Amino acid sequence: MQMDKRLNRFSKGTELLKIAKTEAVIYTRVSTKEQADNNASLDTQMKYCKKYAEEKGLDVVEIFGGTYESAKDDERREFQKMLSYVKRKKSIGFVLVYSYDRFSRSGPSGAFISHELKQRGVKVVSVTQSIDHDDPSGNFMEGIYHLFSEFDNQLRRDKSMTGMIEKLKQGYWPFMPPTGYTNVNQGKTADQHKLIINDKGKLIKMAFEWKANDDLSLVEIAKRLSARGWDVPSKRLSHYFINPFYCGLIVSEMIPGEMIEGKHPPLISKNTFLKVHQNLEKFSGGYKIEQEVEELPLKQFVKCDCCGTSMTGYLVKKKGLYYYKCNLKGCANNRSQKILHEKFEELLQRFTYKKALAPILKNMFLHLLSQRTEVNEESKKALQLELASLNKKLENVEERFVIGEIDQTLYFKYREKFRSSINQIVSELDNSQNQLSNLEKAVNKCIQSSLELPSIWRKSNFGRKQRIQNLIFPEGIHYNRKNDDYRTSKINLLFSSIPYLKGFVDRYKNGDYDFFAEIPTLVDPLGLE
Repeated sequence: MQMDKRLNRFSKGTELLKIAKTEAVIYTRVSTKEQADNNASLDTQMKYCKKYAEEKGLDVVEIFGGTYESAKDDERREFQKMLSYVKRKKSIGFVLVYSYDRFSRSGPSGAFISHELKQRGVKVVSVTQSIDHDDPSGNFMEGIYHLFSEFDNQLRRDKSMTGMIEKLKQGYWPFMPPTGYTNVNQGKTADQHKLIINDKGKLIKMAFEWKANDDLSLVEIAKRLSARGWDVPSKRLSHYFINPFYCGLIVSEMIPGEMIEGKHPPLISKNTFLKVHQNLEKFSGGYKIEQEVEELPLKQFVKCDCCGTSMTGYLVKKKGLYYYKCNLKGCANNRSQKILHEKFEELLQRFTYKKALAPILKNMFLHLLSQRTEVNEESKKALQLELASLNKKLENVEERFVIGEIDQTLYFKYREKFRSSINQIVSELDNSQNQLSNLEKAVNKCIQSSLELPSIWRKSNFGRKQRIQNLIFPEGIHYNRKNDDYRTSKINLLFSSIPYLKGFVDRYKNGDYDFFAEIPTLVDPLGLE
């Protein structure tokens, strides 16, 4: 019996087929104010997004961003404004971005937001990273792009930290100067900073001398400072007195165990600094470095899930047992060291895998990294073209100035504008150099250490245990006494990808989805055997 075609309109899903969402919004951003002022990167992002919309027949109804918003900034006003708009306006079908790291560099968080938008019928599309949003492999690729955006962020941060460590070891202070000093050459690199002693610095010097020579109490010193126009809590003075920066030395957590002779002018002599500490230690109020307890590597690393306080540890001498505890009065969140260590090893077990999967996981990572490199090359070519154009404009301005077509004021104005844009692009090109070899080393190290992660942590000494903990969970972990379990807030991107990729391999082995048939270059499926 033939079905009456007039009934077709009552079948499920037909109303969706009638409505083809062709409206889109564009979101662009850069990470710093300097990049926004130069505007080169923003122009490039906008040009590519508009070109994509034109080619695909999309109607761009609104544009967001166009300014600097750090991906680690929780507010990101333009980003939140864009999300609110697309959620409210039901006709929007696409959010166009230059690349997924412009949408978000927060890894799993960016993937979650993208998934949430997809549930509302809105696709986040990177115009320079081609993926198919209508099949599982495309969704997988998008998730990995989000993960590697944050991983790239971490690499940049590590590179920046390496530079800061080098400056610290040379005696330069790359951070905001402590109270008592003013940097009169801000915006430059640390070796160009010029720190001078300000009015508060002169008062701090007097405070040191009062404590060293007259052994005045902190309360009395605070009163004297107040009489001279600076109201400072007496307890705050102890923080100044334990800071060796004031006697010309540099110490930092970034160079643990080292003390460097600084390039800045000292407020006081080293003898005065030591004399202050001799006076403080009479009342056990001086700065003391306590030896870490080998049996409590999770101390300060684990936080109480109830109040967020870092947990400390103690020894019950009668039992010879160690415990971790929350020091907040009334919280009463404590647990034996043995149990918390067992649970931590269970947590680490989630990031391990069978040795047979090692080459598969490595190839997955490297395939995705190679695709990222190709995308970087496309961006690099666009930047090189833009650089050539700017150099040409700069030459024209110089030529017009020489022959008298423009005056000196206009010449200097446009020369600085073009030079600033050129420097910005040169900086971006330097940052976009192929880092595949470094990433491959990181992947190898991650995969190798993950094979026996719980065992490696258990057998390590105190220092190495803490390095492993901080590597995998850079913001620490939280212990919930009620559930008797850990909660993680942030996980290193390479390690967080392992459970994700493991689950995907399991799906393949169970025959749920033939991903390798879609992307044969990812890995040889026979490797699963």
